[in-house]
Amino acid sequence: MGKAEPGVSEMRLPLTGYRILSAEQYGAGPYGTMFLAQLGAEVIKIEPPKLGDTARAVGPHYLREGESLYFQSFNLNKRSLTLDLTVPEGQAVLRRLAATSHAVANNMRGDLAAKLGLTYAALAEINPAIVCAHLSAYGRDNPRAKWPGYDYLMQAEAGFLALTGEPDGPPVRFGLSMVDFMTGTMMTIGLLAALIDAARTGTGRDVDVDLLSSAVHQTSYPAMWYLNEGDVTSRAPRSAHPSVTPSQMFRTADGWLFVMAQLPKFWTVLTDRIGRPDLALDARFASPDARLANRDALTEALDAVFEQQTTRHWLDLLRGYMPVAPVNALDEALDNPFLAETGMIDRVAHPDRADLRVLASPIRLDGKRLPNRAGPLLGADTDAVLAEAGFDPGEIDGLKQRGIV
Repeated sequence: MGKAEPGVSEMRLPLTGYRILSAEQYGAGPYGTMFLAQLGAEVIKIEPPKLGDTARAVGPHYLREGESLYFQSFNLNKRSLTLDLTVPEGQAVLRRLAATSHAVANNMRGDLAAKLGLTYAALAEINPAIVCAHLSAYGRDNPRAKWPGYDYLMQAEAGFLALTGEPDGPPVRFGLSMVDFMTGTMMTIGLLAALIDAARTGTGRDVDVDLLSSAVHQTSYPAMWYLNEGDVTSRAPRSAHPSVTPSQMFRTADGWLFVMAQLPKFWTVLTDRIGRPDLALDARFASPDARLANRDALTEALDAVFEQQTTRHWLDLLRGYMPVAPVNALDEALDNPFLAETGMIDRVAHPDRADLRVLASPIRLDGKRLPNRAGPLLGADTDAVLAEAGFDPGEIDGLKQRGIV
């Protein structure tokens, strides 16, 4: 268990007592189920024998051979069971475990869940209340079901790249796999909702999310603008908001500052605190529409001001009065003292590193961060999970000898 605030280890976690099997790999599915594990569910990660989740091999940083820091990013608080789902004996083990579980999750290719017995149709006869959550690239019921797919492809097809970057540059993807994380979170929401219904009715169901649908859903208000008005949102300079200004990056003497005068009152605050009330009186900038029409001129005027002092100077002058933030490099973002103050950086004990630093859950219960423990070594819980399911030592040894677990 990671270091935590006083009383966290005794925290009443809301998903305590729930068992979730998850045939998962890489990022999207594991990211979603990690929330369940941090909230108290027993998440049993089903991995192929010997090789395990492909995330264990993702470099460049490792704890030991086949145990990566990348894997730890998505698998805190889980248990690891090695199980070959492609053979009848493995399917028999899965069904035995599913009989006493509340949910089964997977992030397989769209056509594989049914083949591997991970659907409600396959498991309802042994557990009518089980919830089966599926995260795939394009869905399970359309011509793309067999297509492999990854986050970056979804960013490309859903229009994210075309909305990101400078207007005169090439399309740009997010620096992180945000579609994976969005979709994993959406899967978790659907799974939890289905669990509530199953507890009421005794009947489970399938829950489906896919990367492309999730990505398209995130186009939100630009989608509404286009679908109803034919208005195609384009890229604006300096990562600016499409319809409000100033809401963008500005150069400072030593870097960049993001300023968001989203509301008229913040425009007044900005001009007053930087000592340029004359800008608010300038006819070119006197109203939101005028500022938008004259964005380039306003950017030039504000650059001339902000370039006179450092980012720290402007933060000290503006923060707390209006929305403003430094444009940090990743190291600066993670070394931010505010993260230490709020407990967003945690420490857990791993067999290869006694003081492994990890990100805390953004969710708090009763004001406290959720407890963490390191992600499991491959197959670390296989014997215990099988024994808890009623397999005797002889059965477990036989499964090992035949390569089933």
